[in-house]
Amino acid sequence: MVFTLHRYLFRELFRVFVLSAVALTLILSLGIILRPVQEYGVGPRQVIHLIGYFLPITLTFVLPMAALFAGALVYGRFAGDNELDACRASGISLQTMVYPGLALAVMVAVANLLLSFHVMPAFVHLAENSLKNNAKQILFRNIQRNRFYTLPDSGYLIYADQADLQHDTLLGVVCVELKDYGIGTIITSQGAKVNFRSRDIFNEVQISAFMAHQMGDVDEGGAKSLTITKEFGSLLGDDIKFKKIDEMKRIQADLMQFNPIGKLARDTFAQLTTELLARDINTRIANNTNNFYELLCSTKSVRFTAGQCNAKDEEEVELSGNVKIIEYDTDSKRALRTLRCERASLHIEGDKLAPTLTMDIYNAREEGSGTIRGRDIIRGLILPQAVEAIANKFRTENGESLSLQAEMLATPFSGMKQSLELSKLQNELRRTIQKTFVQIKAETHSRLVFGIGCVSMIMIGIGLGIIKKGGHLLSAFGASCLPAAVLIVCIMSGKHITTNLGSQNLSGITLMWGGLAFLSLLAVVIYGWLLKN
Repeated sequence: MVFTLHRYLFRELFRVFVLSAVALTLILSLGIILRPVQEYGVGPRQVIHLIGYFLPITLTFVLPMAALFAGALVYGRFAGDNELDACRASGISLQTMVYPGLALAVMVAVANLLLSFHVMPAFVHLAENSLKNNAKQILFRNIQRNRFYTLPDSGYLIYADQADLQHDTLLGVVCVELKDYGIGTIITSQGAKVNFRSRDIFNEVQISAFMAHQMGDVDEGGAKSLTITKEFGSLLGDDIKFKKIDEMKRIQADLMQFNPIGKLARDTFAQLTTELLARDINTRIANNTNNFYELLCSTKSVRFTAGQCNAKDEEEVELSGNVKIIEYDTDSKRALRTLRCERASLHIEGDKLAPTLTMDIYNAREEGSGTIRGRDIIRGLILPQAVEAIANKFRTENGESLSLQAEMLATPFSGMKQSLELSKLQNELRRTIQKTFVQIKAETHSRLVFGIGCVSMIMIGIGLGIIKKGGHLLSAFGASCLPAAVLIVCIMSGKHITTNLGSQNLSGITLMWGGLAFLSLLAVVIYGWLLKN
């Protein structure tokens, strides 16, 4: 008889639970995909895929609410129809009758923990990969629709009159570099070729502009071709809340596995390399224009001198004041040409972990011919050994690839006068590392609290459904939502306190578990009252 009763109750619970979960999932799924559809302009086929990818995120919140609704509704109707009184008159205790509800609560709690710790992060990564694989289509579709697109986390805004996806070409292009203080460099061109390259942790977008003209704060010039290479940042947000538990452990062991830290570390390393190069050049020329500094590349070498050498904020070394540049053939040691100008610059290009140098020469006069050249570019110059030796202290070999020691880069460098920009990058990297550690702690505890709290929430809903048997059944569900809201508020407040670097981390964790303790105590009080009455 008891088995038949349990089967009857569980069948009713499961039926209402499934119907509620399906209805809530459809509603919330449409709301979740609105942002990617609006911001990234994904196509109809991708919308269907994104609904599937975001399903675990929706289920993480839907399953507890659907089970709460099912428990309050089924047990409220069970008590309202006097079936509960009939069972108790037959000698079946209340504890026995709530076993099906307890079984559903435990199943939902286990499912929630599996979803939040494993399934949901995996599906979010699938959605991220899907969008990145279609990044080119997203860029071209946005330009076709809006005439512009902002590359995620790159600081570049691209305008174009026409976009030809079939040939990966943009026509009538304007690239605007967005800075904290406003607009930086502006590049205009007749057209550009767009290529996407996949890296281990991030993607790169390469825009090769032809017949280009560049305008900046202090310089202006034209070139037949100009290449911009930028990281293509996370489209959905590279956040700790979308990480698996094993990924969090890997991030704690190797901070470069987390893209926000990795990007800051690469920027810091590039700025450090720039300043080391400027210091080495200054040491060599020492305000004496007869001392030359040499940089090598595969086929030739470049020797230069200048009146002044300064490291700029944009990973660039500026040479000014009577700049003299001599190009030599590496094999024959013969001078190819000699250029004189008032300004030139060296900047990092390519992979920031193993960069090459590019020299820009502005309005140079070639000795012998007297020709004035608008702009010359020498690419593929190799970092000098003195700079490489210091830079290698911050690099490590990770298999076949190079990596950086992020924590070492975030520490102030002794014996080196560093710029304000480098100090700013170091401080930001240090804050990001600290924030990441506390976010991992807060996210782990919040998932545990919410998953375990599902049992107390659902049991409270069942108890209030029995108590409210004489009233409207939905009133029991509404009343049981209040304790659930208290738990959610405690979790959100606890995460906020924990991630606030100025607060004690323990207080936020205590608040989360305190909310769970309150819910558990309330469940005990409700069932104690039911057993007495």
